[in-house]
Amino acid sequence: MLRALCKRFGSGVKVGMGVLVLHPHTFEIGDAVFIGNQSFLQGRHDGRCVIGAHTWIGPQSYFDCRDMELGAYVGWGPGAKVLGSEHTGEPLNIPIIQTDLVIKTVSVGDGADIGVNAVLLPGVSVGEGAIIGAGAVVPRDTQVPANAIYAGVPAKLLRYRTAP
Repeated sequence: MLRALCKRFGSGVKVGMGVLVLHPHTFEIGDAVFIGNQSFLQGRHDGRCVIGAHTWIGPQSYFDCRDMELGAYVGWGPGAKVLGSEHTGEPLNIPIIQTDLVIKTVSVGDGADIGVNAVLLPGVSVGEGAIIGAGAVVPRDTQVPANAIYAGVPAKLLRYRTAP
């Protein structure tokens, strides 16, 4: 069914049981992508979500992918989450949930790896070949350089990957 609804749907895509996709017409899914069981991908009617070829998304992952791009060969750990929007919280006299929604692009470069239960907040950019450790929370608007290893809450640079 997703093949018919998505803007682009590559060959060899495997979608696990219980996967839910909202606004699939905004999704471009590359070849040989795997989306694990019970993952939830929330697009937006006017949004854009690109999932590059050979990307592996672990079970029970959550994507607020209103403006998101995952490169090719990205590893996305089980239970990891991305939040691409936030409420302004203003004016103060109305409930936060009723304030304007701000959408910020989230991007993950080719070959990057996002650890189990990690969280990427709005505006995060993860460079090519970077690693985000298990359980890390990458603060909003953080630019993770290529081949960097980030971990912790909030996530901080530990070191850079080196060639063998």
